[in-house]
Amino acid sequence: MVDTDSGWDGRGGRGSHGTRDTGGTWGMRGARAADAIPDRRVAAPDRGVAIPDRRVASPDRRTALPGRRVAAASLVALAALATGCEPGTATAAPEASPPARPTQAAAPSPTRTAPVTEDAKPRTAPPPSPSASTAAPAPAPDPTTARPDPEPSTAPPPRVLMRTGSESDRVRELQARLRQIGHFGRNPTGYYGSVTADAVRSFQAKRSLPVTGSTDEVTWLRLLAMTGVPEAAELRPPTERPLAAPDERCLKGRVLCISKNSRTLAWMIDGKVVSAMDVRFGSEYTPTREGVFEVFWKSRDHVSTLYDTPMPYALFFSGGQAVHYSADFAANGYGGASHGCVNVRDKKKVAALFGQVRTGDKVVVYW
Repeated sequence: MVDTDSGWDGRGGRGSHGTRDTGGTWGMRGARAADAIPDRRVAAPDRGVAIPDRRVASPDRRTALPGRRVAAASLVALAALATGCEPGTATAAPEASPPARPTQAAAPSPTRTAPVTEDAKPRTAPPPSPSASTAAPAPAPDPTTARPDPEPSTAPPPRVLMRTGSESDRVRELQARLRQIGHFGRNPTGYYGSVTADAVRSFQAKRSLPVTGSTDEVTWLRLLAMTGVPEAAELRPPTERPLAAPDERCLKGRVLCISKNSRTLAWMIDGKVVSAMDVRFGSEYTPTREGVFEVFWKSRDHVSTLYDTPMPYALFFSGGQAVHYSADFAANGYGGASHGCVNVRDKKKVAALFGQVRTGDKVVVYW
């Protein structure tokens, strides 16, 4: 706003003759006068607001602005001060080229902020610790959960003393000792066959020994420590199969005591066993009869007229059923059966029996 009472119409900046000062100073004086005479009715600006530098209008005398333009600029500055605008918000005269604005974001207002702390600083990955590569190794695994494999033993295996196919008195002793502790269910024979090998395997497995079926030094020593020295009756019993307890009907007199359960025949006189032997019986279609009988006929070289088969040393006790030697039983064992007779496989024993038994002697067949 222009003060109309000041006597100044804003047309300063020209000489008294209407021409520019050739010395270039009059226009400056006009500008200075305009800057120096504020409106008395406008409150003085805050001393904290700097008065525009008198040299701003024209730093270079040779490029001084015309007096009219300088006066207009001064009036704009005074108007800004009168309206209370913040410093620096006034714009330059339209003819003046505005200064280039920076492309960066405006500086933040000068509000007081808290000092930057370590937590507010941008974090970056810390450099590797110089001792990272030399850090203590992981603890060793618990020896109870991870044990090293045992080294293979270089000790030679124990020497084998007996194996399948061996035949000797030591094998007979082995069988007798195994029978003492329930691993061998037959009478000793002195021959190391499949039955003996199975008995040895059973003993080895129960004692946590290597299960081989052969009797090595370790197995033999362990067996010796657990058993007693076999007696003569244990080493050479009368039959290969253990004798059953005699029926009470066999305890008096002269009796052929025949047990189907143990498959044995015991020749007994007054309750004492004179001899014993293995026997087999008829099949389920031709069973051997059970009960108490008498020997009614003896035939040394008998031949069956019904089946046309030899029946040497026959001792008949019930119809066509008799005790006799059987070559088939001697060859095939219990794989076959008789037609009802009591077969004996030991020819020498049945021959001796045939010479001792009399007609009328008792025969007891039982389970």
